[in-house]
Amino acid sequence: MSLLLIRVLFMDITWLSFFAIAITLHQFFLLFYSFGYVLPIRYLLGSFMCLQMFLGPAFAYSGLDEYQLMYYKMQVPEEQYFAYAIPAVILFIMGLHFFAGKFKGETIDRIAIQKFVKFNPRLPYVFIAIGFFSSVVSGFFGSELGFVFVLLGGLKFIGTSLLILGDRKLKPLTLIVVYGAIFISSLSAGMFHDLLIWLIFLGAVFALKYQPSNLVKGGFVLAFMTLATFIQLIKSDYRESTWKEGQEAGLETLNKVIEEDRRGKDGGIFSVERLAESNIRINQGFIITNIMATVPAKQPFENGEEMLLIVQSAILPRILAPNKLNAGDRKIFTKYTGIPLQKGTSMGLSSLGDAYVNWGEMGGSIFMFFYGLFFSWVLNSFARHSYRFPILMVITPLVFYYPIRPDCELQTILGHVVKSSFLIFIMLQVWKHKFYVRRKIPVLQPTT
Repeated sequence: MSLLLIRVLFMDITWLSFFAIAITLHQFFLLFYSFGYVLPIRYLLGSFMCLQMFLGPAFAYSGLDEYQLMYYKMQVPEEQYFAYAIPAVILFIMGLHFFAGKFKGETIDRIAIQKFVKFNPRLPYVFIAIGFFSSVVSGFFGSELGFVFVLLGGLKFIGTSLLILGDRKLKPLTLIVVYGAIFISSLSAGMFHDLLIWLIFLGAVFALKYQPSNLVKGGFVLAFMTLATFIQLIKSDYRESTWKEGQEAGLETLNKVIEEDRRGKDGGIFSVERLAESNIRINQGFIITNIMATVPAKQPFENGEEMLLIVQSAILPRILAPNKLNAGDRKIFTKYTGIPLQKGTSMGLSSLGDAYVNWGEMGGSIFMFFYGLFFSWVLNSFARHSYRFPILMVITPLVFYYPIRPDCELQTILGHVVKSSFLIFIMLQVWKHKFYVRRKIPVLQPTT
């Protein structure tokens, strides 16, 4: 019904864009209906990939591209872009669900978690304390060691999830402190990705505990979409005020920006120009088209050499790989896109972009299948050990809260998965007496 409505309301949209939107909506609905049953890592990965590789580009090709300048426009025809993006993303989604079974790595044993929290009532608060401490001290260290504290900073959200799933009574003060802190830090930095993603995981945890109806879930989804859209619309002006004009970050500046936008010309905050500017933030496709216009016309295909460097950078420490890629490397980005970046600006090629740089359309699409399969394998590995370590299923967001963003650099995504998984392994081994759960193994009685 929704697809028919889109087809009727937007008669000028091409069938390629319509097909891309249809796949996106399919992923969104799967994600929506999964809330209350699982912690939907796979559907989040698929939905975010479709959002930035399908929905944003479809809007751009359908008219919003007219309001973009130079490199921010789609650089190749719609047919050429979607001829690569559609098969590549579909294969990525297929890889995610290959060997997934009944949502392996996403199903939480609520009874086991309740018992775990009952026997370890202080542990959620220890996680929250470690999380706050780590968030404070992470800025005092370099990128290698600082990452450990950034990751440990996420434990405050894990601790909150344990309280929600393990306690009969909700502790609103703890919730306000934890999520109020990330709201304040997001406002201070002008970066809102983590806030939105952890809110999604919070919603998933609440849905697991309270099993809301579709009507209630729809209300929360509508509220979240309103918040996310609002943030996208005012984010650039807020950053302009705090980063460049030197105004103090906070609610006062935020209110000032909102008021100025509301009084602006041509529809203010909800003008077509502002919507087009907001669309660029969910349109990773403009970077992919710049890559397709540059490779192989100006730069040859890497045939796996760049991907090998990415894998080495993700796995090996700098002492063993002194030439490993740096996060936010502007030279690499400009080399394959032709887009010059100013100092302080960071963009990533994305997994879809790196796949194309190395192997073109056909090989890049095949790579995306194995890329999705890698995530599925990680989730399956967590599922295998969750019987003895049920807390693992609550910790999985620490591993995936960053990779679900397809606009990030591939080496950073892979590095996050590898390093966070290793850190969790160390935690489980060091505090095995806390996390390990002995379960009774049923003994088969001999038949007479």
